Order: sequence, then structure tokens, then C-alpha cells
Amino acid sequence: MLSYKLILRRFPLEPKGVLNQSTLTSLNKENGVANLTLNSPKTRNCLSLEMMEILIQNLQDTAQDESVRSIVLRGEGKVFSSGHNLKEMTVDTGYDYHMKIFNTCSTLMQLIEQLPVPVISVVTGVAAAAGCQLVASSDIVVATPQSRFSTPGASVGLFCHTPGIPLARRVPRAMSGFMLLTGESITGTEAYNAGLVSKLVSDELIQSEVDRICASIASKPRGVTALGKQFYKKQMEMSLSSAYEAGGHVMAKNLWFKDAQEGIAAFKEKRKPSFTHTNQTLKDT
Repeated sequence: MLSYKLILRRFPLEPKGVLNQSTLTSLNKENGVANLTLNSPKTRNCLSLEMMEILIQNLQDTAQDESVRSIVLRGEGKVFSSGHNLKEMTVDTGYDYHMKIFNTCSTLMQLIEQLPVPVISVVTGVAAAAGCQLVASSDIVVATPQSRFSTPGASVGLFCHTPGIPLARRVPRAMSGFMLLTGESITGTEAYNAGLVSKLVSDELIQSEVDRICASIASKPRGVTALGKQFYKKQMEMSLSSAYEAGGHVMAKNLWFKDAQEGIAAFKEKRKPSFTHTNQTLKDT
């Protein structure tokens, strides 16, 4: 997996406050939540090369803002994202350009896993191909029963090889195999039962559920959440014994966080903790 530092080298941050002003995405931050919207409904929010590059810059900028506690991804209109722009994938554009598309996509998906804050995808419509890949790469997915998820690439002769990577790691083999080999879509309810969707709620309640989740995340210390997300992703690639050995060391490290000791003290004293939301340790003082 690409490290966050390596991703920064590939896609250096713009100067603070200077973001690509393309209308392909919109980004606003409020109460610790960064709302990042794919804003190209005319293209069904396709993940063109430009769209992915802008999303990477948006996510990097957001991750540098210490006031941000969670990132919420949405798609404007009825489609969350239809996946790659097939118009960019003709032989006329060439193999090197095609590899640039897939390398950028890989960077985007791995960046989501490396970000220090949780990424929440909100799906009320269709998430297909690389759009489904984006959903499967997220930490939390909130969707409606009417939403649809698919990896239909084989229907146009281009198997969803890379979308299948996070999908196969998120849902049982029976479901990922069905989606990849048939190209058929599944409903939000089926996606929830398979483990692709975290919370299934109606259209009317979806925003209040997202707000509740973001508030729950914000109540936890930011530095501890970042450490937890990092190890959570890492240990899934380890053997059981290696994960336990590494997990013990991470928990011992976590105990030295100022916020961990503050939380323990608050528990003992039966009061609300006052977190710094940093990764500062007692060894730093």
C-alpha cells in the first residue's frame, strides 16, 4: 500500500488556500465535517482523470486541516459515480495514458485508506464500476434501500479488475464473484446484508444519520482515531499472531497519548473528558 507521504510526493499539495477551482467537485467544511461532492451529473459523476486528480487534491487539503474530523463523499444528482470515463480509454489515447488513469485511481483509493480521518460515502443512487470501487474503499458507507451497486465492466468488454480489489476485501466471495462475473447490480438492502453498506436508512433520514455518525466520530480524540484507523487497515493484511503482537505495541503506544490518559482520568472521576485532539504524548512533555 502506498504511504501517505509517498502520495504527497506524487501529488504535491497546492499552497494553502489554493485549490483547483474546477467545478467538477465542490468542497465545504462545517462543524468539523468536510463535505466533498462529485459535481458532474451530466457525466454521471464519472471518474475522469481530471476528476480523480482534483479529488486527490481535495482530500489532501482536507486532511491537512486539523479542524476536520470526518470527510463525507457524495455524488450530485441520481448517480454517485458511474466509474471511469470510457471516452478516455480508446486506443487513440495510448497505453501510457491508460496507465496514468489506473495509477491515479490506485493513488486515490489508497489515499482514502491512508487519511487520518474517517471517510464516509453517502449513496442514494447508483455506484458503478470505479464508483463502486470508491464506495468500497471508504471507511463507512451510508445508503438507502433504493441505491444500486454494480461492477458491470465485462458488459462492455472491460472487466472490473481494479474495482474488484476493495470489493473482494469488503464483501463475501459469493457476492463479489456474482457482481464481477455477471455485472448485475445489487440493491442497497443486498449491499447492506453483504457488508458493503454500513448503515441502511430511508431518503428522509439519511442526512440525520450522517450527522449522527459524524458527531459520534467528532466526540473521539482525533489523534487516537487516526492511529486506530492506521492500524485497523494494516492488521487486516497480517496473520492473526502477527496482528496481536503488533496490536499490543500499538495499544501500549496509544496509552502514552495525552488524550488516552485524559480519557482514563475522566472515566475514573466520572466527568466528561477534555481532549486535545492531537497525537501529543506524555513523553513529549
